[in-house]
Amino acid sequence: MRAKWVFLAGLGVGYVLGSRAGRERYEQIVAAARRVKDNPTLQEAAGVVQAQAGRLATTGKDALGDRIADTKLGQTRIAERLFGTAPYEPEPADQGHHHRRNGVSHS
Repeated sequence: MRAKWVFLAGLGVGYVLGSRAGRERYEQIVAAARRVKDNPTLQEAAGVVQAQAGRLATTGKDALGDRIADTKLGQTRIAERLFGTAPYEPEPADQGHHHRRNGVSHS
């Protein structure tokens, strides 16, 4: 996806430069852009980078999910959807127990 945006941006720049330099120069710029885009070495390198980025994203997502699994955030529905952590289970309602906050009993 990023490669597509870079290519489209390049085409836009080529259009502006080409329109200022005349139609012939514009055609030269477009042809050069197509040669670069269609270069098998460039396409292969882009495929390798994309595969590595996918692996890194998966590894990072898994590592982050493991790190937050035992935290309060890890027990939320958001974390469950993003990282596949344990399902969200709300804490049971208070059964008449007094809550203590800062050492003070609140009823």
